[in-house]
Amino acid sequence: MDLSERPEPSLWVSRFMHLVRPQGRVLDLACGSGRHTALFAKAGFLVTAADRDISKLGHLAEARGVRPVEVDLEAGAGWPFPGEAFDAIVVTNYLHRPLFPAILAALAQGGVLIYETFADGNQAFGKPSNPDFLLQPGELLDVVSGSVTPVAYEHGIRQVPRPAVVQRLCAVKGVPPFSLEPR
Repeated sequence: MDLSERPEPSLWVSRFMHLVRPQGRVLDLACGSGRHTALFAKAGFLVTAADRDISKLGHLAEARGVRPVEVDLEAGAGWPFPGEAFDAIVVTNYLHRPLFPAILAALAQGGVLIYETFADGNQAFGKPSNPDFLLQPGELLDVVSGSVTPVAYEHGIRQVPRPAVVQRLCAVKGVPPFSLEPR
């Protein structure tokens, strides 16, 4: 896939990427076509792009600073990154609740969790509509409580790239001083 054909990065992810340690290690979990992998790699981060089908990354899989990892996160094989710590973990349009403890444990001190996925109410807009793939109100906040410090949280209807009900969270492991504005 040509980089120009890749979908635009999430505005939520773009908004908070400045919180990530410069040139840090980023995990793009369930990366799909790699829109966030491309965003972070272009900005000089070292990105691990994980998905069950990395062929959607195209030439991005060979880009400098990108480590593609083909893994079925739901196969029950366990967390594919034991002992690794990331300066950021980005998850969009994906929900597999059993991964939450491993995701939180894999954040380095000062690491940033940027999460955006579908929430209850999305049934009115189409798929996903299965409750197994929809967050309940406040669920992300409940999951991270005591593990990370929330920086921002939203739950509502987004319009771009298509209307959907989403829940979004940006949180930092620990309470380092940080700027809410981009550098």
